[in-house]
Amino acid sequence: MRTLRMNVTAPVLSSLLLPLFCLNGMGAESEKLPGLNEAITSRTDVYGDAAMAQPNGPSYEFFAKLIPSLHYVNTDFKHYPIVLSAPNATKKARLISNGSGINVRANTRSWNEIGTPVLFRVGNDEAAYGDFLNRLEGPKYAEGYLPIVEMTYKHGDGRYNQETFASTDPVYAGDAVCLTQFTFAAGESGKGGKGRMVLRIDTREAVKAEMDHLLDDKGQVLVWFDSHWKWEAPRHALVAILQDKEKAVVAVATVPMLAAVASPIAGKGYDAQRSKCVETWQNILAVGMNVEVPEPYVNDAWRSLIIANFSLIKGDRMHYSAGNQYDQLYEQEGSEAALAMMLWGYESDMKRLIVPLLDFTRKGLEFHQAGHKLDDVCRYYWQTRDAEFVNSLRPKWQKEVDRLAGGRAKNGLYPREQYCGDIPTPVISMNSNAKGWRALRDTAALYEALGDKKQAANLRKLAADFHKDIMDAVEKSVDKKQRPMFIPNALMGEEQPYDFIPGSRMGSYWSLMANTFVGSEVFGQNSELETDMVQYMQQHGGLFMGLVRSRPAPSFWVSTANMNPLYGLRYVRTVLRRDEPERALVSFYGMLAAGLSRDTFTCGEGCSIEPVDEWGRQYYCPPNSAGNAFWLQTFRRMLVQDWDLDEDGEPETLRLLFATSKHWLEDGKEIKVERAPTAFGPVSVHVQSKLSQGEVLAEVDLPQRQAPRQTLLRIRVPEGWTVISAQAGAQTLMVDKEGTVDITALKGKTNLRFTVKKS
Repeated sequence: MRTLRMNVTAPVLSSLLLPLFCLNGMGAESEKLPGLNEAITSRTDVYGDAAMAQPNGPSYEFFAKLIPSLHYVNTDFKHYPIVLSAPNATKKARLISNGSGINVRANTRSWNEIGTPVLFRVGNDEAAYGDFLNRLEGPKYAEGYLPIVEMTYKHGDGRYNQETFASTDPVYAGDAVCLTQFTFAAGESGKGGKGRMVLRIDTREAVKAEMDHLLDDKGQVLVWFDSHWKWEAPRHALVAILQDKEKAVVAVATVPMLAAVASPIAGKGYDAQRSKCVETWQNILAVGMNVEVPEPYVNDAWRSLIIANFSLIKGDRMHYSAGNQYDQLYEQEGSEAALAMMLWGYESDMKRLIVPLLDFTRKGLEFHQAGHKLDDVCRYYWQTRDAEFVNSLRPKWQKEVDRLAGGRAKNGLYPREQYCGDIPTPVISMNSNAKGWRALRDTAALYEALGDKKQAANLRKLAADFHKDIMDAVEKSVDKKQRPMFIPNALMGEEQPYDFIPGSRMGSYWSLMANTFVGSEVFGQNSELETDMVQYMQQHGGLFMGLVRSRPAPSFWVSTANMNPLYGLRYVRTVLRRDEPERALVSFYGMLAAGLSRDTFTCGEGCSIEPVDEWGRQYYCPPNSAGNAFWLQTFRRMLVQDWDLDEDGEPETLRLLFATSKHWLEDGKEIKVERAPTAFGPVSVHVQSKLSQGEVLAEVDLPQRQAPRQTLLRIRVPEGWTVISAQAGAQTLMVDKEGTVDITALKGKTNLRFTVKKS
């Protein structure tokens, strides 16, 4: 976890919000859900448990009604920013989400200043656009997911629509040029009033107008404008008087551009640039896996988050965020974000993103980092089988193997390392040892695949010996009388159990680290220790709506009840592997409702549970590529899972549609997954529900590169229905009580028919 710098005054919690959290939520029953305070102080995830008890399980609608969206940030502009950027561009712009301006100053220590601020104001009184959120519609994305931000603000007797996007044209993309079109709609008073739009250039430096652009004191372009605008030099203001349905356009250069550069909005430039933007992002989406589920908001979310992470990449570096203190690369968070892109089919992008991750270093966390680096390499290899590229990287990753293989002390464990990134206290770290062991075990399998059998054998033996030493240390560090058992990150008696995990900051940090070491599978899949770890988090206040709880230092936050969703990725991956789909769905929909902003799908590292007011909750330094990755990886594994279930370092099992929402196969609905990359090659599956006809039809296009040892397909029908039989051509397949069939013997494209009946 990165360090949180908190240095502004806390907003005041509105008492008007308290009734929002005493909602009926138990299906058709009149029983009420616990209020928010009770949910926050509960040792169990009461809202998550209630969601699982709903007909057909968790849903977005169930969680979305319980707490407001994310909205507020610790800056002068208050309303969260939306990062606008061309794919992989090194320069980014920020649009304030209430429409109040582009590149507005933050004036806080944890945020960077970007470009020359341009403030948007409306009406004769020049009120700040979006100042009253009850008059604002949006922000929303074009078509639900494209980074063309749309909003409308009512002021006086009129409505001011705003549409903003970043140019993807190579001429302008490198300088983060943003184009905005304002459209005025007159009110219904019959007075036929005109609209007035004002742009204030918020700088003390000299600005002058020449023809269709504004120049800074160096003669570089800050803003291009069309013929609707008039320059009022003393006030640094562009003013447009608009008739009903009239449009006015500007383009803002985040990095000032040479005056000789042609205006991007001249003629029909705005429309051309918009079309180019749409084409750029649609082409990127077409490269990866395609998913269509009968829930449009989910479809919008995955497309938006893929785009968002391409917008956060700087060249070949997967940055954690943009425009704030996290505008840099971190090993764990950057790896998770890059791997999410790979899991969605962007293997060529992973090929360039992995190099900076292998080069990254941070003193005090070398073993922790080495584990992630080797995990990246191994997972890249099994998905792509690109031995040539992996071998070309060997000088970079071999030194990490040497570090992990040769770095153990006399007790068989690694020397003391920082508790985590934010806690410099040196400890015998369960996290670092677990990650190191997993990396060595998996790299042994990689050596075998690359033909280096001697190295593979040596490393496999070393990993086995290391595992014994780790488990001996765990044995000495746990109280077996406590159930579920608490397994510390600081081994050898240096850390005691946290009865209520978010009751202290150290409990919160333990939870973040526990997620990573349970995800290493060091305790053994489905073992007693793994089960205890998962249950400890579930029974000691570790989760809220399936998301990891945290406790920040008191500062600008409205309270100390927070969440850090992105650090729960390994927990969700674990419950998916353990085949607990309802638990995974709680986290999936919990993140969609409580961890991502409504309609714009931005997240931060941390976020409050309690709201500031009826419009929203706080979050820290959005956007966040690893938070995006949490949801993207979870969604992908709900649909397609390639597992190493025999724990030898090489994937051998393919599971399809194992954790889908039961709502998705209601009568007449379809699930479509196309070109999903796996360790065995691409797979596609298309399922059509025809419950009213007593059947569900599936078409599966199985991997061609390598046959998995086992391939399973599951049909999760709504409650009240049961899958009773399945056929592939003339072959009858056995169906288990979950609607699962073994299709290992099938090859290539295959059609299956599942017979269903009412329970």
